[in-house]
Amino acid sequence: MYIDFLLDAFRAQSSEDALVWRERVVPYSWLLDAVLRWKDDLGQDGVTPGSVVSLEADFSPSAVALLLALVEHGCTIVPLTSAVEQKKEEFREIAQVEASIEIDSDDDIQVSPTALYANHPLLRRLKNERRPGLILFSSGSTGKNKAALHDLVPLLEKFKVPRHTFRTLTFLLFDHIGGINTLFYTLSNAGCIVTVQDRSPDVVCAAVEKYKVQLLPTSPTFINLLLLSEAYKRYDLSSLRMVTYGTEVMPERTLKRFHELFPQIQLTQTYGLSELGILRSKSKSPDSLWVKIGGEGFETRVVNGMLEIKARSAMLGYLNEPSPFTKDGWFQTGDAVEVDGEYFRILGRKSEIINVGGEKVYPAEVESVLLSMNGVEDVTVGGERHPLTGHIVKAKVRLSTGETLADFRKRMRAFCQDKLPTYKVPQKVILASEPLHSERYKKLRAE
Repeated sequence: MYIDFLLDAFRAQSSEDALVWRERVVPYSWLLDAVLRWKDDLGQDGVTPGSVVSLEADFSPSAVALLLALVEHGCTIVPLTSAVEQKKEEFREIAQVEASIEIDSDDDIQVSPTALYANHPLLRRLKNERRPGLILFSSGSTGKNKAALHDLVPLLEKFKVPRHTFRTLTFLLFDHIGGINTLFYTLSNAGCIVTVQDRSPDVVCAAVEKYKVQLLPTSPTFINLLLLSEAYKRYDLSSLRMVTYGTEVMPERTLKRFHELFPQIQLTQTYGLSELGILRSKSKSPDSLWVKIGGEGFETRVVNGMLEIKARSAMLGYLNEPSPFTKDGWFQTGDAVEVDGEYFRILGRKSEIINVGGEKVYPAEVESVLLSMNGVEDVTVGGERHPLTGHIVKAKVRLSTGETLADFRKRMRAFCQDKLPTYKVPQKVILASEPLHSERYKKLRAE
């Protein structure tokens, strides 16, 4: 009922590749049979229609089949991956998970009931209306993970429109709105999902070469690591037709460098939020940070320099926070933007803006300048309180030069002299040896 359009696509392309997992190629005929089998078996395993079920897995054949079967069963799904291993118990309690499905690295499945009961008003509403749901947890940049509850029916609606077919690498995770969007887009257009167990530049590039990947949805942090590692020189990436990037602000230097190396690859900035879904987007040009966002089902407006969005696919609300919508239904994204006609330039999160003596500093601007310095492998910029200016700019830097902190600070100040106003130049610098990104390949910004 809810995924008939997907099952029809599976039947029509039954002999085509649906999924590549651990070098095993799974055709659409297998995926179709698995979805239908699990749809019948869920009830026998004690999973009732409308129940809240955690799907604890990374991308695998069984995980994809079970996700679709749970949608058709009318369940509310809580995808949890190994990236949130330490928080799984907390997330199950917040989501009021009534049954958990765990899928291990061998794709073996275990279904277990829990002692929880879903009585949140929003969860009861979905159950009473017999509609499938989806709960996604924010990455918690402010310290608290918010549980966004979606009605899956409007989220699935946009995938009913046929679009391009791609062999796509699932870089973004199973419990991320970008990963869910990639999955449904690829399946609805009978493309092939190529999975990787390790998202390092060499492993990703090897998969692109071996399985002729055409579309790579990723993050600016990964693109920067790809350039630094020079893994692109060790593999044939000629099959790549498009690279999409989102989840954080792209440093201008990184974007222009990638476009110089790969002028034949279409670069597209994407924009989406766990609370709204992924908007359709169009970059002004491959090496431009200006992007047009919106499309059918979305409206945008800017209030006091901040982006607000109204979406048909917006979440019903948070399970553990008050509603974030305005009285007239707009979601306040928290993203500061500049506007040029139909195009936006995302400057950064309001919560990350550094106020130095009344002047605004956007971390991404400073990071872009520092990344263009020789020997700077990665950098994150944030603010630190200061008794005179309110805040100062602080940078955490990974170097490949072996410089002392004093030598690097001196070189950095000279380099930034004609590129940044004095108040934007980092006053405090920390040299780091550890990665400056999360498992989702998103910057871990300095506090």
